[in-house]
Amino acid sequence: MRIQLPELSLVVLIGASGSGKSTFAAKHFRPTEILSSDFFRGLVADDPNDQGATKDAFDALHFIARKRLAAGRLAVIDATNVQPDARRPLIELAREFHVIPVAIILNLPTRVCEARNQSRPERDFGRHVVRGQVAQLRRSLRGLAREGFRHVHAFESAEDVEAASVERVPLWVDRKDDHGPFDLIGDVHGCFEELVELLDRLGYERTGDGAIPGHPDGRKVVFLGDLVDRGPATPAVLRLAMAMVEAGRALWVPGNHDVKLMRKLRGRDVRITHGLAESLRQLEAEPKEFRTRVADFIDKLVSHFVLDDGRLVVAHAGLREPLQGRASQKVREFALYGETTGETDEFGLPVRYDWAAEYRGRALVVYGHTPAPEAEWLNGTICIDTGCVFGGRLTALRYPEKEIVQVEARRTYYEPARPLRPEGAAAPPPAARPYDDLLDIEDVSGKRIIGTRLLGNVTIRAENATAALEVMSRFAVDPRWLIYLPPTMSPSETAREGELLERPAEAFTHYRQAGVPRVVCEEKHMGSRAVLVVCRDDAVACRRFGTDDGRSGVVYTRTGRSFFGDPEMEAEVLHRLREAADRSALWTELSTDWLCLDAELLPWSTKAQELLRGQYAPVSAAGAASITEACEALRVAEARGVAATEALARYDERRRCLEEYGRAYRRYCWDVEGVSDLRLAPFHLLASEGRVHDDRDHSWHLEMLSRLGAVDAGLFLPTASHVVDVTDPSSEETGARWWEAITGRGAEGMVVKPLDFLVRSRGRLVQPALKCRGREYLRIIYGPEYTLPENLERLRERSLGAKRALALREFALGLEALHRFVEKEPLYRVHECVFGVLALESEPVDPRL
Repeated sequence: MRIQLPELSLVVLIGASGSGKSTFAAKHFRPTEILSSDFFRGLVADDPNDQGATKDAFDALHFIARKRLAAGRLAVIDATNVQPDARRPLIELAREFHVIPVAIILNLPTRVCEARNQSRPERDFGRHVVRGQVAQLRRSLRGLAREGFRHVHAFESAEDVEAASVERVPLWVDRKDDHGPFDLIGDVHGCFEELVELLDRLGYERTGDGAIPGHPDGRKVVFLGDLVDRGPATPAVLRLAMAMVEAGRALWVPGNHDVKLMRKLRGRDVRITHGLAESLRQLEAEPKEFRTRVADFIDKLVSHFVLDDGRLVVAHAGLREPLQGRASQKVREFALYGETTGETDEFGLPVRYDWAAEYRGRALVVYGHTPAPEAEWLNGTICIDTGCVFGGRLTALRYPEKEIVQVEARRTYYEPARPLRPEGAAAPPPAARPYDDLLDIEDVSGKRIIGTRLLGNVTIRAENATAALEVMSRFAVDPRWLIYLPPTMSPSETAREGELLERPAEAFTHYRQAGVPRVVCEEKHMGSRAVLVVCRDDAVACRRFGTDDGRSGVVYTRTGRSFFGDPEMEAEVLHRLREAADRSALWTELSTDWLCLDAELLPWSTKAQELLRGQYAPVSAAGAASITEACEALRVAEARGVAATEALARYDERRRCLEEYGRAYRRYCWDVEGVSDLRLAPFHLLASEGRVHDDRDHSWHLEMLSRLGAVDAGLFLPTASHVVDVTDPSSEETGARWWEAITGRGAEGMVVKPLDFLVRSRGRLVQPALKCRGREYLRIIYGPEYTLPENLERLRERSLGAKRALALREFALGLEALHRFVEKEPLYRVHECVFGVLALESEPVDPRL
């Protein structure tokens, strides 16, 4: 028997002891590819036959398998694997890494296995063991496909095993040996005339039959999907594309519109929207055989291609690096549709995750799907859907030259839901601010060197600036409100001993050594960072911020996104803030008609629902269920005389950690039906008309903001604080006890700051704040079992240098943006700094710090 094996796959050998799995593996696979349960038992217990080491052995085996699959390398699991429970985690592993699971079954007669085991003294177990394994194997044979194995190969005799051969074949997405050159063409959408014109411009010529274009230099077209719908000549586009593919002169990856048309032609129930009606109407005039051919052709298209030795990846909606060259339903869905947040924008279109802004892969990814006015490079990716059917252009990318070739649409064939080239906002009325300039991409793109009054020049790398631009352009609030983004914050130095990872002593020592005598400790509420910009009325908003939509303020996250999905909730929060500022005389005392505040908005669950549902709650529930069962099994074993006391104690400790983990995140969550369920804890009164309040100490900020809570205790939550003299041990001790008290009652921890807002020491800017988080809150960050001694020791090696440098740069940029706004500099000068803060957020720093 010849087995054709995908080059990237997880091969699971299945057979009773003595069936010849290890011999088969050694014959057909490299030693580094084989992960043998016996070998790993030997690694962890010095005895490959020690069945008591099985769990640890398989933990290690699965760990190595994960590493191999993540790196795109084949893995062969050499174990009996006769039980479904043993195979299930392997199927899950294959799914996680989007590789094909392959079962190779050695279903040899029982007598053969028994005879082989009798000749191996180390396999001194009764015949009943082998017979049981054979019985379990044969019960599993019919269900392997249902378990998830994509390929199943079975051998029934030793002769069949000996005669077997294994041939490795590339996955259908793997065309690394195809080096092009290529001409990649964006979404055609039935624009046949433009396609023909573009092919002519690219140098393609009609061959002798006059039907199939070819290139004299042997170039090949790559269609990036969505050839159908909306445009005037879908059948003609399909004929041309199919002919070129069949002649070997083109490749075609499917788009979501192509697949939807195929499903409709196959009789599936799909919604006739987004231009599908035009395709169906045009195809009605075609023979039934043509429609059948179209459906069959699209159905066989491959989700994406990896080309030119892995240097080029093409997919309709793009593809993250971990999905490239792999095969699963998730890979296909991402290639077809991209990744969305589940939200819709003002045009009713899905809000998409900007995967390209985070892309750091080796391969160039070329895609379409999301029309844009221009084809622009981003982190080694480029979208070349420039909306031809919407009146834009049909775009091709020449590879490897990386040259853009375009033709203009003859007309607008289909009106887009979102304008392809949105017009600029209407100019504010004459009473508006004098610097009502428009933003220009050149003001924030590319490498930037931004001068700040606190830290001198701050350098922003080009790729980071581009990532910030993508986030801002897709998700941010009206940019005219974005006058500040808050900085990240470093934790205190890591405690080198004891049961705590962070504690006040290290924070106090840090500032004492920096020459800062007094610090203020502020309670760190477990909420989400919120920046609030509020005006006394919409006339002030128009005059000072240049807005003309009737809004008089905004609440946004630390990345510039709107905090609330519900505009009415945002409006009510701003109304309450405006009223509280009026009743507490802040407007009058500060001689201002607008304020900018930095705050925490509680509960944490207001912005972290998906994180809770998708990460914290499942970890808690699944962990509790599995640990409880394990503890019960150990108690039963102990009752039967098995020495399980130590293991039971270990599992009891893990169960306790999980319970603490659940309590830790639940205390920060409650249902929010309206503003009455929210709490706002402001801690910085950042700026008002004519002034940035970085010349005031933190006590002033807290005192001013406490007035809001005095007049509206229902919404505003005071930020508790405690001043510590770090030159006085008794004061430090009092501060530490205060931290223990607030974390004991559920606070996340505290933020330790120099009492003065800005402090320099020996000519250098001192860290503006250090966070000192409580033991149980850190359980959320580092995982339920982080407090176990072995985990704590590992975590003590964390490095803070990069985080500290990042915090200083972002702090300097944020305050620079406020100063520029207050000083009425042009908006692009303000946004240079705001974009800089966001750009620095894409720096590779451990997010747990």
